[in-house]
Amino acid sequence: MKAVEIPRASGGTRVLGVPSVADRVAQTVAAARIEAVVEPLFHDDSFGYRPRRGVPGAVGRCRERCWRYDWVLDLDVQAFFDSVPWDLIVKAVEAHAVPPWVLLYVRRWLAAPVQMPDGSLAQRDKGTPQGSAVSPVLANLFMHYAFDVWMARNFPDCPFERYADDAVVHCHTEERARQVRAALEERMSEVGLRLHPDKTQIVYCKDDNRRGHYDGPVSFDFLGFTFRARSASGKRGRFTGFTPAISRKAEARISAEVSSWRLRRRVNLSWADLAAMVRAKISGWMNSYGRFRRSELYPLLARINYHIQQWMRRKYRRLRPVKAMLEAWERVTAQYPRLFPHWQWVTWAWQ
Repeated sequence: MKAVEIPRASGGTRVLGVPSVADRVAQTVAAARIEAVVEPLFHDDSFGYRPRRGVPGAVGRCRERCWRYDWVLDLDVQAFFDSVPWDLIVKAVEAHAVPPWVLLYVRRWLAAPVQMPDGSLAQRDKGTPQGSAVSPVLANLFMHYAFDVWMARNFPDCPFERYADDAVVHCHTEERARQVRAALEERMSEVGLRLHPDKTQIVYCKDDNRRGHYDGPVSFDFLGFTFRARSASGKRGRFTGFTPAISRKAEARISAEVSSWRLRRRVNLSWADLAAMVRAKISGWMNSYGRFRRSELYPLLARINYHIQQWMRRKYRRLRPVKAMLEAWERVTAQYPRLFPHWQWVTWAWQ
C-alpha cells in the first residue's frame, strides 16, 4: 500500500493509503460481502459511506433536531482512521456471518505496511488507512458498536447524527450535554480512541426562542456547513432561526479552487469549452451547498462570474473596456442562461 499525503482543510496533511489495482479489486469484493451482512443492522442516524445516504440527509436531520433541542454536543474523534484498534475491528467483523476468506484478508490488509514517498516501508500496529476500499465499511462497523449502539442504550433521550468519525448529539439541557460528553470521553478511551479536545464542544442553539445567557459557543460546523442563528422569513414575518449554511472553511476551499483554474489565461478556449471545463464542479457545489440557505452560496458563484468576465476581456480585444464587456455580458447571460449552471441563480459578478 502506497502512502500519499493530501492537505487537510484544517491545516497539515492527511495520509491516504493507496492499494495496488489487484488489492483494490479484492478489497471492493470483500467490502461488498461485509456490507451485505451489516448494512441492515446499522443505525438510522449513521450517514457516512452508506448507500442512498450522505451529507444532505445528515445536515437536514441535524437542522430539524436543532429546532427541537436547545443544546448540541459537537464531537470529533481525534485521528480516528490512524488510531482505531485492529483487534476490535476484527472482533466486530467476526461477530457477523462473513466468509472465512473475508476475515483472513481483513487481517492481512490491516497489518499491511505502507510505502512512504521516499520508498521506505512503515510498519503499522493500528488504524485503517483512508483510501482503502474496505476501510469505510470497517470504520462504520466499528463505530456502530463503539458509538451508535452505545448511545442508543445509554442515552436514548439524546438523538445524534454521525458521519464516519464526526457526530452531533442533541440534548435538552446543558447539564445533560456535559453528562454525555464525560461519558463519551470514557467510552472512547475504552475502545482505544480519544475525543479531539479542540473540536469537541457544547453549543447553545441560540435563536429568537432561546435567548438565555451562555458564555460558550453558539455555532458549530458539521460536514461543511455552519449552524448558527440567522435571520429568516416566515408566515409571521422576520425571525431568527438556528439554521445551516455553507461554512467559511468550505467557502475558502472553493474560492482557492476557482482561483487555481486561472480562467483569464484560457483564451484558447471557446465559450463551450470553458463551460465544459467547469460545469461539473459548479453543479456539484450547487447540489452540495445549495440545499440549505443557498443565498449564502451566491457570493461564491458571483466570484466565478468575475473570473469569466476577466476571461472575456482578455480573449476579446473589443471587450477590454469595462462598459463594452458588461453590455456583452448582459447579452450572453440573457441569450444562453444555461451555458453555466449557476447562471440560473446568479448572473451578477463580484471580485
